[in-house]
Amino acid sequence: MNASHSPQPALLLLQDGTIFKGKAIGNIGTTTGEICFNTGMTGYQEIFTDPSYFGQVMVMANTHIGNYGVLDADMESNDAKISGLVCKSFSDVFSRKRSTNSLYDFLLNNKIVGIENIDTRALVEHIRDNGAMNCVISSETENIERLQSILADVPSMQGLELSSKVSTKTSYFIGNPDAKYKVAVLDFGVKKSILNCIAERNCYLKVFPYNATEKDIFDFGADAYFLSNGPGDPQVMPAETKLVNNILASNKPLFGICLGHQLLAQSLGLKTFKMHNGHRGINHPVKNLITGKCEITSQNHGFAIDESSLSNNTEIEVTHRNLNDNSIEGIRLKNKPVFSVQYHPEAAPGPLDSRYLFDDFVNSIGKN
Repeated sequence: MNASHSPQPALLLLQDGTIFKGKAIGNIGTTTGEICFNTGMTGYQEIFTDPSYFGQVMVMANTHIGNYGVLDADMESNDAKISGLVCKSFSDVFSRKRSTNSLYDFLLNNKIVGIENIDTRALVEHIRDNGAMNCVISSETENIERLQSILADVPSMQGLELSSKVSTKTSYFIGNPDAKYKVAVLDFGVKKSILNCIAERNCYLKVFPYNATEKDIFDFGADAYFLSNGPGDPQVMPAETKLVNNILASNKPLFGICLGHQLLAQSLGLKTFKMHNGHRGINHPVKNLITGKCEITSQNHGFAIDESSLSNNTEIEVTHRNLNDNSIEGIRLKNKPVFSVQYHPEAAPGPLDSRYLFDDFVNSIGKN
């Protein structure tokens, strides 16, 4: 029988002093992190296990969370990566036949502290208007002074390097060793579905730690390189940015997603910045400026390319823009088979609007 949560009180305290009171879900305890919201109506398990969310407390904008349980096949990494969970109505009961467990048991097993029964609409509006900020959730104490003290010690996401917390410690392989192409993957917090999307296109992947040496990477003899998604601030990753710059010198195809997109931009002399509250959801409209077609995309990022830094760079072409705020969603080099996107093309909100990017990547290997 699945565990069910008790009506134990819990409290959410934001950095600006805003307080929400509700009921505890998951592990009983206290947790901290940067609060952000996701507008997706489905896909909570993929969100919770996405390494790009490491260090963040996730507010789910959809009302009902947990109603279809969890499934082992939906894991984007080996365990939950969020720091905490906030939702309106948490369901102990799930109805999907394929589910292997309840979300409540999943939270317990992963020691995730959460809170439910709060006005998430008001909370999302508050974050939208005031920006992402740090917070603390506690089901252990309602002592505001104590929680404020805990919160004061939480570092800002701006200036925080987190890839080292989620990257693989040792290299490993994905796919068929006899595949047509070899791809070296730099793991800054990669999702399993991204690796699968590349491997199923006749590629053999070697996944390297975020801090792998140039020698290790080049000794693999890859036909192309992939820069993965991941958490944290790209501005505090100078060594990784330099590594990307050295990979570019090989003139081999390169594809970057999310943090990989930002690191590529930095290696090309562009700047990145922390957004007001970021893009997180599965309904973000993006226009491909090359084809003129629009895509419904899945997004998860709090940093982006600084538009003003493009003015002096004639080698870069902007290929995609977000139709909500016109922010840069994709770039490519005019003279090399190198490109990247800010969103997640492996996801399926459209449902397969953006998978062509993996085809473009593999096709560029064949042409190189």
